[in-house]
This record gives sequence, C-alpha cells and structure tokens, in this order.
Amino acid sequence: MSIGPVEYIAIGFPGSKFSGEIVPALRDLEDRGIIRILDLIVIHKDESGEVEAVELNDTGSEERALLDTLGVAGERLLGLEDVEDIGATLEPGSTAALMLWENVWAAGFAQALRNADGILLANGRIPLELIEEAMREGATA
Repeated sequence: MSIGPVEYIAIGFPGSKFSGEIVPALRDLEDRGIIRILDLIVIHKDESGEVEAVELNDTGSEERALLDTLGVAGERLLGLEDVEDIGATLEPGSTAALMLWENVWAAGFAQALRNADGILLANGRIPLELIEEAMREGATA
C-alpha cells in the first residue's frame, strides 16, 4: 500500500468560538481525493486550566454532525502526549483541533521517490505573508 506524506496541524480557537465553514472545506478536500483525515482530536482548556481531549461524541450536536461528515479514518495515531503538548499552549477557556492527515494526492509520487531510494532532506512550510511579499516585490521588479 502506497501512502502519501502525512502532516499535522493544530488550530486554536480562542474563547472556544468555532466556525462551521471549516468542516465543509475539509470534506471537499476529502471528496476530491486530496487528503484523508487519519486522526482528529478536539482539545479544551477550561477556565481553571484543566486540559481534556473532547470525544467527538461529547461535542454539541451541531459540531458533532459537522465532524461526523468528515469520516475520520480513526487510526488513533494521536495520543495523550499530543493532547498535553497542545493543551499547554492554550489560554484558559479555549479549544484547539489537532488533526493528522495523509496527502493522498502525493501518494504515487512518494512511492516513486521511495522506489528510487530517494531520501527526504528537507521539508517545510513558507508563511503566507512571505509569499505575498515576494510576489508583490516580483510584480514591481
């Protein structure tokens, strides 16, 4: 079985405010075969500083219905240490979502690299602000 690169993201929601438009955007990526969500944990820090992983079944009905549409693979790759690490960064009364996904679109390419004995030497993300700045500078050059 060929698997694409796997990435994670942790997104904080100060004051535990959550917009439902995130889930349909993720669902679209899944439906188009771009990503496959392997694991997803919702983490909450209460006003006293206690951190807990919120089971998807314990979320509100509206949030649960949205999250259920994602079809998380349920690989249980994220654990207590991940919850604690992200929870430590949260302000009291805030929530975070920690998600692990496979870049399905890149699975064939990744397998071709493995077959060619390729070794990953570097990987990273460039902040949007830097790209926008470079594009503005390039347009004026």
